This record gives sequence, C-alpha cells and structure tokens, in this order.
Amino acid sequence: MTGLGFYNGYRGDTWLKHRIDIFKSYVIPSLCAQKNNNFYVWMSWRPEERGNKIVEDFQNALTYLRDVEVIHTFGGLCFWDDKYEDSVASVRLKEALARSLPQLENLTSEADYVIITIQPSDDMYISTAAQEIQDKFTELLDKGDIPPIAVGWEEGYILNMATKELSEYSTTDWETDEVSTYTTNTNPPFFSILYTRDVFVDPEKHYKHIGPYKSHEYIAEHMPYHALEGRGFIVGTHGANISTTFNHRYKGRLLEGDEKDRVLMNAGIFFSPSIVIREGIHLWARKVLNKIPGEAWLRRWYRTWPIWMKIL
Repeated sequence: MTGLGFYNGYRGDTWLKHRIDIFKSYVIPSLCAQKNNNFYVWMSWRPEERGNKIVEDFQNALTYLRDVEVIHTFGGLCFWDDKYEDSVASVRLKEALARSLPQLENLTSEADYVIITIQPSDDMYISTAAQEIQDKFTELLDKGDIPPIAVGWEEGYILNMATKELSEYSTTDWETDEVSTYTTNTNPPFFSILYTRDVFVDPEKHYKHIGPYKSHEYIAEHMPYHALEGRGFIVGTHGANISTTFNHRYKGRLLEGDEKDRVLMNAGIFFSPSIVIREGIHLWARKVLNKIPGEAWLRRWYRTWPIWMKIL
C-alpha cells in the first residue's frame, strides 16, 4: 500500500485516502468475488504508517469482511523497488523481508507451499483467478516442476473508473492480430510465484528465490514462467495513477453493452461507483514527458520536484 517509489513511497495523506477509497470501491469487491477464497490478503505498509489514523480506520473497516482474511505488516515494501540504485534497493528489500516475513510464519505453518500473487492496490482480477492460479501450480507440481515457478496473465482489460469505460489490454493489435509495435515481450504485473514454505519464511532464501527480479517485466528472466490463458486482470485507471492512464499503449478494443457488463460482473465491480480524481500538475507533466523519446534527463529533473507540487 505504501513504500513504493520516490518520496519514500508516500505522497501525502490525500494521496493515501484516494488509494484507500479506490481499494474499498473496486479491489475489495473483486477479492470478495473470488470463487476460491483460500487465500490471505497481505497488505504491506512502511513502518511510518503504524499508528497513522487513516490506516487504523482502514484496518478497522476491513475487520468486517467475511469473505477474505487480511493481514497487515509494517516492515516496508517486500519486492524490489527499481526507482532506487541497486545497492540501495537491495538493502531496502532485505530489511523489509526481515521485518515482515516473521509475522507470516504462523499463517503458513501447515503449508508445504506458498503462492504470492501480485495485487496492485488499484487493479483487479476476474472471479476465477485464485482458482486458476492454484490449479496451474498443482498441475506443474504434479508434472515434477519445482519452485521457483511463476504463472500469470499477459492479457486482460483496462478500466476508466471515472467513466466505467472498459477496453481490452493486449500486446497485440486487435484489428490485425499482429504483435503491437509497442510490445517489449515482457510481462505485466499480474503474476504469481510459488515457494516452498521454508524458503518463503526465510528472508535470505526468499530474497534469492525471486532473483530478485528488478521489475515485473523481467520475471521470466529469473524463473520458469507459464502464461495463463485468457484475460485475467483489470487495470484500474482513475486520474491519479503514477504510470498508467486509460489511453495506455496496450489499450485495445473498447467493450460495450452486455460484453462489458459481463466482465464487470465477473470481476465483482459492476456496482462499483465512478471515481474521479483531479489530475494534478505532476500527472500532466508526466504525460508530456512520457511522450518525449529518449529525454531521460527531463524525467530525472521531474523527479526533483518537491512533493507539494506533485499533489496539487
């Protein structure tokens, strides 16, 4: 929930409230809609959020959920943050794992294996996702594959939460069925990693088990990766995303009518409210910079902007 990216992974209380509102309105219904609820929702926070009234209120609200079990840790971000130099990112990750994983030991004490599924805080999965993920790993283990293994979807949908418009998210051109000129042959951040239980709970073994991969695009470079069939995820866009907008380069065919409604119902978000977040100066600037090829120095300059400019 916090800890990712610049500004120590926290862009102010208003930013956090928006993040939580989106999670309540979209991600929780999606999680509750899962046909297989044999999983925990692990929410990781920075140590600084312990005692934060916003976070405490959110935790209290989640105690009323019946369909999913939630655990919170306050040890920091437990995957690689590529916004930092490698030496810094490595130390941050190792420290976060050492602080957080001991709190998960009791939850996994009866397990032989543990699956971690990436769950961005403003994105969703279709209602069969948990079952499909677990079935795929069972199939691979029965075939004799051993961890580390990753499985995930390469295609899904992208949703405009303000207008409820829904499009396909693809790396192929939907009109010609040819590979998009934008594709990088990498993976979106919707994958799961299999661990043996003893590796999962040990910070040092856990760190080595994941590579560590330095961005979701490169997971297949660090372990065998198996693509799941179909469209399994929905990217949520709302005007305050750090990197993804509705007019994303992988945005494809617009869905309408019953076709769109079926996808929204299948994700549990048909009745979720429209969410409009005013686009601040930093998002406008980021859109401009993202359209300028090769101007890395401009992006570095943008990152020097003070936080108050980025939350206007």
